[in-house]
Amino acid sequence: MFIFHVKLRNIPFSEKLATYYHALRLDLSMVAYIAIIPLLVYTFWFLSNRKNVNVGWIKKYNMVLVVLFSIISVINFNIYREWGSKVNSRAIEFAIRTPNESLASSASSPIFLTLSVLLILLGIGLYLNFVLVRREIAFAKAPIWAKIIVAILTLGVNFLLIRGGTGTAPNSQSMAFFSNHQILNHASLNTEWNLMSSVLANSKVKKNPYIYEDQKQAELEVENLYKVAKDTTLSVLKTARPNVVIFILESFTADLTKVLGNEDGITPNLDSLAKKGIFFSQIYATGNRTDKGLIGSLTGFPTLGTGSIVKWPEKMQKIPAISQKLYQQGYQTSFYYGGESEFDNYKAFILGHQYKKLIDKNSFDKKDMNSKWGAYDGLVFNKQLTDANTAKQPFFSTLLSLTNHEPFELPVKYKFGSTDNIQKFKSTAFYTDSCIGSYLSEAKKQAWYKNTLFVFIADHGHPLPKATHEVYEPQRYHIPLIFYGDVIKDEFRGKNFDKTGSQQDLAATLLAQLKINAADFKWSKNLLNPYRRNFAYFSWDNGFGFIENGHALTFDNVGKSVLYNSKPEDAQQTNKLLQNGKAYLQTVYQQFINL
Repeated sequence: MFIFHVKLRNIPFSEKLATYYHALRLDLSMVAYIAIIPLLVYTFWFLSNRKNVNVGWIKKYNMVLVVLFSIISVINFNIYREWGSKVNSRAIEFAIRTPNESLASSASSPIFLTLSVLLILLGIGLYLNFVLVRREIAFAKAPIWAKIIVAILTLGVNFLLIRGGTGTAPNSQSMAFFSNHQILNHASLNTEWNLMSSVLANSKVKKNPYIYEDQKQAELEVENLYKVAKDTTLSVLKTARPNVVIFILESFTADLTKVLGNEDGITPNLDSLAKKGIFFSQIYATGNRTDKGLIGSLTGFPTLGTGSIVKWPEKMQKIPAISQKLYQQGYQTSFYYGGESEFDNYKAFILGHQYKKLIDKNSFDKKDMNSKWGAYDGLVFNKQLTDANTAKQPFFSTLLSLTNHEPFELPVKYKFGSTDNIQKFKSTAFYTDSCIGSYLSEAKKQAWYKNTLFVFIADHGHPLPKATHEVYEPQRYHIPLIFYGDVIKDEFRGKNFDKTGSQQDLAATLLAQLKINAADFKWSKNLLNPYRRNFAYFSWDNGFGFIENGHALTFDNVGKSVLYNSKPEDAQQTNKLLQNGKAYLQTVYQQFINL
């Protein structure tokens, strides 16, 4: 609450104070967990008729916990700043599996504040441990039957604290939730208890945590969302076999653009493409991380709330991808990324879905590795451009950019300054946008250009540059989607399709234009079918959002409450959106289990 005090300015003091009360239940539960080992040892000594016992080791036990919890605390507030959720199993896996990328992501964190808080927590904790904990304890004389009763009562109380009482419902994260202000709920939620719960839950993939109704009923509701009166499409391309180049742009939230976010001068090239190509102006990312955006864009597969399918390569391989379909149609397939392709199992996905050529940081000279993430976007885009000039047509290339990622490093001058992260973020976005402009200027000189469809889509949104959208607000997920190129029919250039859609819909939309059957992309719908339903789904850690025909709603699965509702006066539609969102998350998670 101290770190994020700016966000608490408009919240009543009494409600902020209530945070400490509602935190007690899980705080006491965590205390009881860490007391188990000393309590069991104490009980053994108590029953063995010892009079005096040296317990100096408890000071060392406490020291380990003080250091561990202090580190977790500072990691937590930095993760919360970026992800909008508390430290969880995914963050730990991220740090263990890809330590270099983790350090790069944390490079934009406030170092002085982080170290100051860490030192304060360590100093206070270790001082109290030194002052309050004795090295020796003496047991009072008592008959054995009395000692047994005391031991049973003590262990029983500790168990009840762990469980949360004698009620039917044991402790869960929901116990800490009490406010309509999500940040207070997160402040109330014990950090270490939540992390432990997340790690345990992450190991349980055989049970669907999102059961809201009968499974068959949920599946029927989802099926109805994808039903169309007529399976048809607007044909916007001059040919059914163009080359296809997809740019998946790191953190290119709609708020960066002039056409969607009313920001001047950050993305002049992308804004120009939106006016000259086919622009889908109401598209939402399926999640808030690159792994989710990559899967959502290329396979049409939705996000899973707390889970991510990239952690299970054996399941990930079973979902279809655009690259597989095009490879089967004779396309030359390639994937370009300036970073480490093994990060978050990207490589397992890429190579397991018929991308026959993979370019990553290992394909560039060490002198070009000037970014913490790898090669800058300009180098990667130029590499693909050079390879395209010698590639056999038709070809399908995917480029995943990275420069517009924390810590927002650049090989050139920062256009908007580098004093704070907002300026840096705008500058790195401007750089990537300029790389797009340079790429297309050079591509127009090549013979393959006139027969190529270029697709531009973000991997996910971002809280910057406006810094006003929480993780549960729909605007956080609003992203651009643009089709561009001479291969587009003249009558569709400059056309804006403003009906609600999802990042997941790219697969079915693209394949329909190429006259390729997309029936196995069950979670993707054709944005150019006039008969389709206009909806989008997204999720974050234990929450989801559902938007249909301009009405947006988000739901927190832990607190069991609606966090955002754009039209609260429409109670009937609100209930329908909530029902659809629950059915959607339940059904997709069940499919994930069944894969």
